[in-house]
Amino acid sequence: MDEDATLTILRYANQLKRTARTGWVQRGVPEAEDVAAHSYGVGFATLLLAELVPAPVDLGRALALAVLHDLPEALTTDIPSPAWRLLPVGLKTDVERSAIETILDGVPFAGRWLAWHDELALDESAEARLVHDADKIDLFVQALIYQEQSGNRHLQEFWDVAPAFHYAEAQAIYEALLAQRGEMATSEQGRGAP
Repeated sequence: MDEDATLTILRYANQLKRTARTGWVQRGVPEAEDVAAHSYGVGFATLLLAELVPAPVDLGRALALAVLHDLPEALTTDIPSPAWRLLPVGLKTDVERSAIETILDGVPFAGRWLAWHDELALDESAEARLVHDADKIDLFVQALIYQEQSGNRHLQEFWDVAPAFHYAEAQAIYEALLAQRGEMATSEQGRGAP
């Protein structure tokens, strides 16, 4: 592989360090995390969940899926879920597939990375299901931390609909986050917070 293609992929990945997570920005979170920070959180949650779930998981493949899961956003930016829900069904999958094809254009390992991308989109393997659970866990950990740091009440909608998890271990982590959030709200009420 030539160095130009290598540098191009690295530059796309680096773009994620400058791409804000739009959902947080829309809800008034100051200094909201970027997509790269979220990708790290998903990678770490994947590593943790792989230790907890009873299903056999290929950790290397799971971590590859986690690292690549938001790479298309180097081109598409971070389009929040409410916006995708207003667009035609399947458009998100098509747009992200096109973006990753563009990013990987001309590299000899494109087939393997595209296969990982497709595996994640299909959500049928143990590794893909683990990464999807990790993605949700990272979102809720971040929402709780932002609420703790700032008392931001515009984050309630993240908690209004309980997510569906593939693994009971991820569900247990989510329920523990809910419990901490409840304790935080009770503590704030005790201090007379509005």
